[in-house]
Amino acid sequence: MGFISPFFICGETMALYKLLDSTLAGMGYELVEVEQLSHGKLLRIFVDKPNGVTVDDCVTISNHLDRLFAVENIDYSRLEVSSPGLDRLLRKETDFIRFTGEMVKVKLRIALNGQRNYVGILREVNDGLVKLEIEKKIVVDIELSNLEKARLVPRL
Repeated sequence: MGFISPFFICGETMALYKLLDSTLAGMGYELVEVEQLSHGKLLRIFVDKPNGVTVDDCVTISNHLDRLFAVENIDYSRLEVSSPGLDRLLRKETDFIRFTGEMVKVKLRIALNGQRNYVGILREVNDGLVKLEIEKKIVVDIELSNLEKARLVPRL
């Protein structure tokens, strides 16, 4: 089983991502991530909306996507629809803007100041640059293009 992200491949997965993104936006949801496992037979869709995603939302989306995939002739064996969870993945600039003021954990592609991993409060996003406040004083500027992975740190 392998993880396929729409950001790292082209072709079918990117077309699926675009289809899901526009469909879900029309339903009032945001597509966070698509995973295709077992050679595309398992589709795992992560969605969000401002007040959070409920089980009823997942059922509604799943039923709609079943019909859409039949019409679009998309072959899959199992569909899973879920919220992104408390440690939500941040990918797009709009994600970072939405969660300004939240604690985030980031991993960089290329080290900054000799470090690739940072945890801090997301203070600002502007022109492709993320500002993190670390330990209530240090502000680190990170280019969005240098982010390998970014997630919210859950408040428990």
